Amino acid sequence: MDRNKKRVLAIALLLDEEQKDVAKKDRRRSTWVHDILLKRKSLGEYHRLVQELRLDDARFQAYFRLNRGQFDHLLQMVGPNIAREETRYRETISAAERLCICLRYLSTGDSFRTIASSYRVGISTVAGIVHSVCKAIWNCLVAEYMPIPKKEDWKNMARDYQQLWDFPNCVGAIDGKHIVIQAPPSSGSEFYNYKGSFSIVLLAVVDARYRFTMVDVGAFGRSSDGGTLAASEFGKALREGTLDLPEDAPLPGADHLGPMPHVFVGDEAFPLRLNLMRPFPGQNLPREHEVHNYRLSRARRMVECAFGILASQWRVYKSVLGVSPKVADGVVKATCILHNFLRQSADEADQPGATIPTTEPQLRNIRRVGSNNATTEAQAVREKFASYFSSPAGQVAWQHNTI
Repeated sequence: MDRNKKRVLAIALLLDEEQKDVAKKDRRRSTWVHDILLKRKSLGEYHRLVQELRLDDARFQAYFRLNRGQFDHLLQMVGPNIAREETRYRETISAAERLCICLRYLSTGDSFRTIASSYRVGISTVAGIVHSVCKAIWNCLVAEYMPIPKKEDWKNMARDYQQLWDFPNCVGAIDGKHIVIQAPPSSGSEFYNYKGSFSIVLLAVVDARYRFTMVDVGAFGRSSDGGTLAASEFGKALREGTLDLPEDAPLPGADHLGPMPHVFVGDEAFPLRLNLMRPFPGQNLPREHEVHNYRLSRARRMVECAFGILASQWRVYKSVLGVSPKVADGVVKATCILHNFLRQSADEADQPGATIPTTEPQLRNIRRVGSNNATTEAQAVREKFASYFSSPAGQVAWQHNTI
């Protein structure tokens, strides 16, 4: 009898504990979503302001940096990758609202807390959305808007550089941009750059129409542009000759110089290579070398202008990125591919921040650290370009006045 009583008592205690556990779960579930967040569909920015903005395309574009047609096209491309299934416990955020939250962050650089309050979602929810949607934007758009160039693509870029910027056999301008981030924990001096801030490096090649043809994101801020290039996949392909560049071709009207390689142009931070031209170093240069440096600077400004347009379009670059380096990589890649998306899918004149500079670049005596261990062959190629730019066949009317 005593044994049966003990057994009944034990069962009662187990049932009591189980009921307490259920009660705790119910209490947690009742406070799972804050009252403010429960009003997302009635007072949230997506369900109120964004729907009103759809009635005014100019304001919609100022808010998202995309007009309605571009937004809908982008949503069609990335929607299946960012949509989430409904669950028994909560209603999911739609793909359109997730895209809105991400684009609002990219276009303003506001904190996750500010955007969470506006859209009436959790701060961690905004953080997760920005990370996943940026990744989806890159994965879904890169094949169409930043494909790996083939030989014919390089030829078209060289033709554009010759027609628009008077630099034949040029297939791209290359430069690096430091993206300022908050100091990652336990990172030491890896991300600490020469400007005294923490950053990751965006290394980019840009065509004659301000579009990115290649980006490498995530190098430590302490790395130089030349070091970043050497460690990048693009740099390795350039050294190994696997970029599928066109065959050497003579410069227009200068057959006597012989076939010339197709080249990228960069500043003093990059090494002189057979397919990578940099300015002549030093001051008080011969006139021919000064002309070469001006013409190279004129072509190279494409990448600087592209960076300027990128930062003006996406205001997230105006402040320190308060995210991890991994998330920052995704943010930068998403904005770069969106930059190409906008330039290809819409009239450039209608894009905010897409004003193209019209002034000619001025020569600057900037001394930057870079490798100068150029081969004799690369130096000979640069000398031929310098000779061509000062010859009747290659000179432009205003180059001497500008210098």
